[in-house]
Amino acid sequence: MRNRWFQLAAALVAMIMIANLQYAWTLFVEPIRQSTGWKLSDIQWGFTLFIIFETWIMPLEGWLIDRMGPRIFTTIAGVLCGVGWSSLAFTTERWQLYASYAMAGVGAAFVYSGSIASALKWFPDRRGLAAGIIAGGFGAGSALFIPLIAAIIHAHGYRTAFLVTGIGQGLVIMAVAQILRHPGLEFARTHAAIRKSVSSRTRRNPAQFSTVEMLHTPQFYLLYLMFVLMATGGLLVTAQAGPLAREWGISRTALTAALAFDRIANGASRVTWGWISDHIGRETTMSIAFMLQAACLFSVLAVGPWSGTMFTVTLVLTFFTWGEVFSLFPSLVGDYFGANHSSSNYSFLYSAKGVASIIGGGLAAVLFEKFGSWSAAFYGSAMLALISGLLALVLKRVPLPLKATVKEQATYAN
Repeated sequence: MRNRWFQLAAALVAMIMIANLQYAWTLFVEPIRQSTGWKLSDIQWGFTLFIIFETWIMPLEGWLIDRMGPRIFTTIAGVLCGVGWSSLAFTTERWQLYASYAMAGVGAAFVYSGSIASALKWFPDRRGLAAGIIAGGFGAGSALFIPLIAAIIHAHGYRTAFLVTGIGQGLVIMAVAQILRHPGLEFARTHAAIRKSVSSRTRRNPAQFSTVEMLHTPQFYLLYLMFVLMATGGLLVTAQAGPLAREWGISRTALTAALAFDRIANGASRVTWGWISDHIGRETTMSIAFMLQAACLFSVLAVGPWSGTMFTVTLVLTFFTWGEVFSLFPSLVGDYFGANHSSSNYSFLYSAKGVASIIGGGLAAVLFEKFGSWSAAFYGSAMLALISGLLALVLKRVPLPLKATVKEQATYAN
């Protein structure tokens, strides 16, 4: 129970169980639209609400988990995820869809903040790799279930798929929750020795920032802007892959294969780029990956419509250059602001994903309905990713954040 790799594995299972809530959603969009007659934008505002509740409530949840541990809150998360996702099977009104999906989002937030915090606290020496593994479970976990979900939808309808997967995922999360805990005093005794193995290329701040202190630093707001700009493109593809395939005449079989493979790429991205960042530095890794993401988003529109194969290839490349957002940013928060308040601190930064979901979810669908094309959404998100990559180069030259008391001392010394 106290072994840090065992804790990492338990948190990974919990993250895999919430993956479908975000990444399998696109499979349900067309069946819901055909069954209800709702507009695409009406349905995709539900996706935006899920992301908003998954991200904007996390600061409170992160603060609670830092102080009381992950077990009780992950147990509650299992109930919320199971009930919220299963309830989508019974929705007949848009407000019901929004309320149920938002409930699942609150549960996903508890799982996400608790699991990422465990990685940062248990692995101060390998934050990039550990955060990448945990985030990879969220990014790739749905690859295990997408073929099954697609088969259930095809054979029994989307309502049955919601019900069955919701119950199963909720139960597993509640079971895993009983294992999770934060490191205790015995781990603190070895902490100093573990820190010695940190790469010299990774900038590490010895100070421990509370969330209030972090919010007073300009570095946080630069990170927040970068997160919003970079998260938009991947959320756009996550939400709209199904409608894209329908618009371009991509078969259901090709769409299912694309979603399964790009989920694997998404998870591999978080581990791979996280590992790379441990060796060459977070900011350098960000600049490379984010600029590649811009090119890949452009390729989706340029060659994705050609065939099911090209559709799959471009989505795989897009997610392999996008998923690292969710390993590099939490690692950087731990590096810049310390691990003591990592749950709460990263929760505030993670709320940027909610801002990005407004653009990639509901707004992108509105733009498509207005112009009859996905060009504005994809070219715009590619430009945002490019800007974020350039800002990473700026971030590399920005000094590490200083606590207010240290700044005051430096001022008086001068």
